[in-house]
Amino acid sequence: MKAKKGKDKATREPVGWEPEIEELRKREALGRTMGGPEKIKRQHDGGKLTVRERVDRLIDPGSLHEIGTIAGRAEYGENGEILSFTPSNFVLGRARIDGRRVVIAGDDFTVRGGANDAAIREKRLLSETMAGKLRLPIVRLVDGTGGGGSVKNIETVGHTLLPGYDSHDWIYMIDNLETVPVVALALGSTAGLGAARVAASHYSVMVKETSQLFVAGPPVVAWIGQSLEKNELGGSHIHTRNGAVDDEAESEDDAFQRARRFLSYLPSSVYELPPRAAQEDDPQRREEWLIEAVPRNRRQVYQMRKIVEAVMDKSSFMEIGKFWGRPVITGFARLDGWPVAVLASDPYHYGGAWTADASQKVMRCVDIAETFHLPVVHLVDIPGFLIGIEAEQAATIRYGARAMAAIFQSRTPWCTVLVRKAFGVAGSAHQNHERYGLRYAWPSGDWGSLPVEGGIEAAYRAEIEAADDPQAHLQGIQERLEQLRSPFRAAERFKPEEIIDPRDTRPLLCEFADMAAPLRTPGKRRFGMRP
Repeated sequence: MKAKKGKDKATREPVGWEPEIEELRKREALGRTMGGPEKIKRQHDGGKLTVRERVDRLIDPGSLHEIGTIAGRAEYGENGEILSFTPSNFVLGRARIDGRRVVIAGDDFTVRGGANDAAIREKRLLSETMAGKLRLPIVRLVDGTGGGGSVKNIETVGHTLLPGYDSHDWIYMIDNLETVPVVALALGSTAGLGAARVAASHYSVMVKETSQLFVAGPPVVAWIGQSLEKNELGGSHIHTRNGAVDDEAESEDDAFQRARRFLSYLPSSVYELPPRAAQEDDPQRREEWLIEAVPRNRRQVYQMRKIVEAVMDKSSFMEIGKFWGRPVITGFARLDGWPVAVLASDPYHYGGAWTADASQKVMRCVDIAETFHLPVVHLVDIPGFLIGIEAEQAATIRYGARAMAAIFQSRTPWCTVLVRKAFGVAGSAHQNHERYGLRYAWPSGDWGSLPVEGGIEAAYRAEIEAADDPQAHLQGIQERLEQLRSPFRAAERFKPEEIIDPRDTRPLLCEFADMAAPLRTPGKRRFGMRP
């Protein structure tokens, strides 16, 4: 039934609320103008989309329910009419990504460069609160200080601000890490709190050339005598190699695609279970080439990523953090449709030895798997912790101990495949030995307290030196130990439990994923996820 229009004949007052609705629509239109045509053009000239264009490209078409469109700062005339209006530089709402409801929190760089003095702080706080309370994933589109400070705040509020007044936001951001998936896309120059909002996430992405991340940007850094361009100081080539940011995208659209894919492996919150995808790959598929995947020469490297791709569902492996902690490969994949977290060694980097940054990468992967109920598959080739002066200076054992703690605290289902090496303390962390987990070894398996090659001279020094022919005696010891290091000798003592044909790996992993599925339990874990 169409609403009536016009005025009451007796009072000459409007019959309905059409004038207010017209005013609302007018204000909504003003709220969507962002920083105006000139600032929008500047954004485009810089190779960047506006916040509203970003939202439209990220979400399912037409699914945005925006909150606070008319929030901003207005100037009024004598009769109460709006003379000018500056929208808040933060777009907030609920939307859907691949049919799933999410919270969208986007900075508008066209209004005061995303600075705090143009923001409505409550909108940013509401985005984090809403995600946590409604148990919805949140995607942060960060561009600028992301709600951080500006010296203009001093004149705006009339006094300097004591750091900590925004701590409420930070508390919700940290709480969300143990409750809902948090994705942060750095889509421009992000500094201060904006940079922290990127780092405090489960998955973060920077765009090559157009994204930068700093504690403080070039103008501030110049005061300590460092004259640097934005990309020199905080480009993606820095932060995707040091672990501050997980991935590097070629474009903003590429970043949106990565965000959507990341979310597809996770539940909407820890109170749900990760969804099973379509079963489009034969769980019994056997790749014949796996019998030759690992060279017989232990010094020769091989492509672990090809092995990961071969045993997981086709095209399902999403690697995360490819450019840092490179002795370790981490990511998500699917086995017969079931999502799993993947840990694997990369012998191309330090032979797969755990470095300080690789250990941090292990911890982060395990924590995410534990938080969101993802079973873990670990493909192992670990010769131990990295040794030498650089490893000691990097406190490798400290971070290695933290990685081991994460593994031993984990309660998620776990399956280990000993592809080749498992030596020393780091090698012992291939799974939590206090809990039941599946473990298989390939015939190429090679393990011990330390590699034979590096330990013979130390263990048999006196005996070798006393021999008539030290070199021949050393060779004899090597040949004797070579027979004893066979994985079949260890398997005779039920350590490991099974040696398998590498071609059987996928069927066994799919069986593991199927058995693990009913063991997953929704809810919060005993400890929270750290940034």
